[in-house]
Amino acid sequence: MSYAMEIERYTYEDYKLWKGDWEMIDGLPVAMSPSPMRDHQMVSLYFAHLLIELLEECEECQVVNELDYIIDDENVLRPDIAVICNEEHDFIIKPPKVVVEVLSPSTAKRDEKTKLYIYESQKIPYYIIVDPKTLVAKIYKLDGKEYDFQGVFTNEKYSLKVEECEIEIDFQRVFKKFKK
Repeated sequence: MSYAMEIERYTYEDYKLWKGDWEMIDGLPVAMSPSPMRDHQMVSLYFAHLLIELLEECEECQVVNELDYIIDDENVLRPDIAVICNEEHDFIIKPPKVVVEVLSPSTAKRDEKTKLYIYESQKIPYYIIVDPKTLVAKIYKLDGKEYDFQGVFTNEKYSLKVEECEIEIDFQRVFKKFKK
């Protein structure tokens, strides 16, 4: 005799009532990690600051951090950093132009597999995964329907286009403060 039951799925209406920090993937709640460690927070802040500086002339775009990205009624993610353009809501409802996830030990697998797949399916032009321990960034660029792995960056520069703005991320600058 089997007592297995279907796992209850939730919607965005349920999600709005939850206490604490959550994401929702396919209607299933995913607990966010406890407050990120100092290295995670610092790398995230420095990266966001650099993006704000680089996109200063791109008036329709903004850099946001830890803002809910509501994909649909059963999927809500909270990227560490996102570049959004022409977004008029208090949360993200259109696919961002760039998403940056800073790895934590408890989220690394989800960031590198599940979220990579979701961001790719949402046609987000650039997905950047940053490891604050190794000071490495992996960049994925949408090429048609799939991500094309652009490489691993530590001291290099990488150019990308956000709307009509061309920017160049200098990873030596992003990681400079953290190299011992």
